[in-house]
Amino acid sequence: MVEWGRLITAMVTPFDEILNVDYDGAVSLAKKLEEEGNTALVITGTTGEAPTLTTEEKMNLYKIIKASVNIPIIAGVGTNNTFTSIENAREAQRAGVDGLLVVAPYYNKPDQDSLYCHFKEIAESVKVPIMLYNVPGRTGCNILPETVEKLSQIKNIVALKEASGNITQFAEIIKRVPEEFLIYSGDDGLLLPAMSIGCYGVVSVASHVVGPEIKEMIDAFVSNDTDKAREIHLKLLNIFKDLFIIANPIPVKAALNMTGVKVGGLRLPLTEAREKVLQVLEKDLLELGKI
Repeated sequence: MVEWGRLITAMVTPFDEILNVDYDGAVSLAKKLEEEGNTALVITGTTGEAPTLTTEEKMNLYKIIKASVNIPIIAGVGTNNTFTSIENAREAQRAGVDGLLVVAPYYNKPDQDSLYCHFKEIAESVKVPIMLYNVPGRTGCNILPETVEKLSQIKNIVALKEASGNITQFAEIIKRVPEEFLIYSGDDGLLLPAMSIGCYGVVSVASHVVGPEIKEMIDAFVSNDTDKAREIHLKLLNIFKDLFIIANPIPVKAALNMTGVKVGGLRLPLTEAREKVLQVLEKDLLELGKI
C-alpha cells in the first residue's frame, strides 16, 4: 500500500505582485502544511492553477518543494490529451516526485473503454504510483465504479481522488476495489461520511486554513471517537462549503491572504474574489478564530 497518509492538501500556487510564481512563498506554504499535519501534498492540481502554469514553472515547483519538505509530493499531470499527459508524467518523474495525480480527460467526453485506455497508457509510461482523479463537475465525464475496478488491477494505479459528490458511487467503488487501493475524498464536506463507508482520507482544499482541525477529525474517527469527529465536522461545515462558493481556488487564496499567509492573486481566466465572497469568508474565519 502506498504511504501517502490520510491528509493530503491540493496546494495553491503562490504568485507575486506581477503574477510570477513565488517559489519562496511556495516553500513557506509547503512547510506550513507539513507542520500542521499534512501527510502529502498535491502540486499543480486544479487548486494549483495548473492550466496557467508553464512546464518550466511546474518542474521548478516539484524540485524546490520536494527538496524542502519531508512528505511525499504528488504532481498533477493529467490533461485531455493522452500523449501530453504522458510527457507531463515522464517530466514529473524525472523531477523526482513521489506520485502523480491524473484527472479524467475534460471536454472530449470519452466513454468508459476510452477512459480505461487513457489511464492505462499513462500508467505504463512511468514507474511512480498514480492517483486517479474523478471530478465530473469539471471534466464532463464520470469514471464509473466498474472502470475504477479495472484500473485498480494495474500495478502502479494505487488510489483514487473521488469528487463526484455521490456517496453511493463512493460505496460502490469501495465495494469493488482491493483493500490496498486507497480512496480519497475530493470533497472536504464529504470526508467524514465517506470515511464511515471505507474512504481512506482526503485530498483537501480547506486544509490550507483548517488543517489541524481536519487532522483532529480524521484521528478521532480512526480512534472510534465518532462523537468528536462529528462535532468537528459540523464546526467546519461552513468553511467546507464556502471555500467553493465560487470557482476554486479563488476563495481559498482569498482566505489564505486574509489569515496572513500571502499567496497573491490568480492568473486569468480566474480573477480575485469580490466583496460579497470576502464577507462570507471573513465571517467563517472569525467564527473559527483564524483572524
